[in-house]
Amino acid sequence: MSMVEKMKRVEALRQEASLGGGSERIKKQHQAGKWTARERVAFLVDEGSFQELGAFVTHRCDDFGMGDRRILGDGVVTGYGTIGGRLVYVIAEDFTVFGGSLGLAYGEKICKVMDLAMKNGAPLIGLKDSGGARIQEGVISLAGYADIFLRNVLASGVIPQISVIMGPCAGGAVYSPAITDFVFMVEDTSYMFITGPDVIRSVTHEEVTFEELGGAHTHNSVSGVAHFAAADEATCLLDVKRLLAFLPSNNLEDPPAVESTDDPNRMDEALTRIVPDDPNKPYDIRDVITRVIDHGDFMEVQKEFADNLVIGFARLNGKPVGIVANQPASLAGVLDIRSSVKGARFVRFCDAFNLPLVVFEDVPGFLPGVSQEHGGVIKEGAKLLYAFCESTVPRLTVVTRKAYGGAYCVMNSKHIRADINYAWPTAQFAVMGPEGSVNILYRREIAQEKDPEATRQRLIAEFREKFDNPYIAARMGYIDEVIQPQETRPRLIAALEMLKNKRDTNPPKKHGNIPL
Repeated sequence: MSMVEKMKRVEALRQEASLGGGSERIKKQHQAGKWTARERVAFLVDEGSFQELGAFVTHRCDDFGMGDRRILGDGVVTGYGTIGGRLVYVIAEDFTVFGGSLGLAYGEKICKVMDLAMKNGAPLIGLKDSGGARIQEGVISLAGYADIFLRNVLASGVIPQISVIMGPCAGGAVYSPAITDFVFMVEDTSYMFITGPDVIRSVTHEEVTFEELGGAHTHNSVSGVAHFAAADEATCLLDVKRLLAFLPSNNLEDPPAVESTDDPNRMDEALTRIVPDDPNKPYDIRDVITRVIDHGDFMEVQKEFADNLVIGFARLNGKPVGIVANQPASLAGVLDIRSSVKGARFVRFCDAFNLPLVVFEDVPGFLPGVSQEHGGVIKEGAKLLYAFCESTVPRLTVVTRKAYGGAYCVMNSKHIRADINYAWPTAQFAVMGPEGSVNILYRREIAQEKDPEATRQRLIAEFREKFDNPYIAARMGYIDEVIQPQETRPRLIAALEMLKNKRDTNPPKKHGNIPL
């Protein structure tokens, strides 16, 4: 065979591999409202940058008639490319080949790319569209998943890992996305669950649809498994690109800074009008966040889950930061089980990848109730406390209004190694609110008065006068300075610049024992 013929052979094989399961299966994929694996990769990475690895790999199973059904690539597209000029590794499951099911060769392809991502310190993106383990290959398929899970764990905190659910992801396959840092889902065409509706119906007699059980809305608003949801695949992949722009490639790099065109000394008088005079009246903390950060560009994470806590990414003077904020517009901004877990994982991610933390605090305490106590709010709330305590990145706090009880301690207080703590003039520091405090402290005195309610209101007013301000905390040094709301942006930027070379360490240990 001549060189020309050999070259033609290579091109023919490449063309065969590019068709995956064939034109008919590709047509069905499109009819289901989904792109093919290679179409997704082409849209995700910079044009012409993708270098495929293992395109000619086929399965090695001869049982159950599989010996006559060998397809190049074996159901998964793997390789590397760039997004915004930065190296990334991509795994794209191909549902047109054996339903994207995982076998021995398939798993080996994935592991090879995961190992390369670790060695070269670059983000790993998995585009999930698979029916699960390949039944024909038996325990070998299960071993392939375990090999992947191990690498997910070893890569955790070393490189960003992003899972994009673009079809089915069921059974053991769901544990890989669960270990990764962020999970994206597409509405109506993606779902995740351990056991499907048919099994649930036969075992528990519960009737549930695929979407209700494990769709994008369910996992973004109910379970908290997913972090983002998009209306279609294009929007979803654009969101992945946006997220990566905030993140470093690995844990040894700083987050990617950009040249900011937003004046670092910009003041915003509108900030003085956001917090209501009535301490019990709600407001949207996003109005504060977007007026302080660069150009109001805030990428919120888990927006639909535990919305009494707001988390997400932004920039201050071009430098990426992680934002954690109580949301007075939802449950008055209390901390509870779900918001504590939500915040803890985000704080730990930011700490692992060198993203400074900026906290906006307005918290009346932890949510009371039997369901919270029985649900484990003690240990769940301790997760957020633990996460802040162990973090060593620059940490700033702005108390906009309430800082009550144990939640004051948890929300990045000075006592747990926060670097700079500011308070607005509207800030309030107390063990609990004035009404509850007066009812406990003066219960007997109030009961003995001729007009108990008038006495109670007078004592509440006195309590507010004493504690509903930031000055006792400032006198104790727990607040570094009481600042005007409009100067929040320049103050935060100046503090971050001061802290850019911060070095902090934890005691030597294998790892801590976070209350799981």
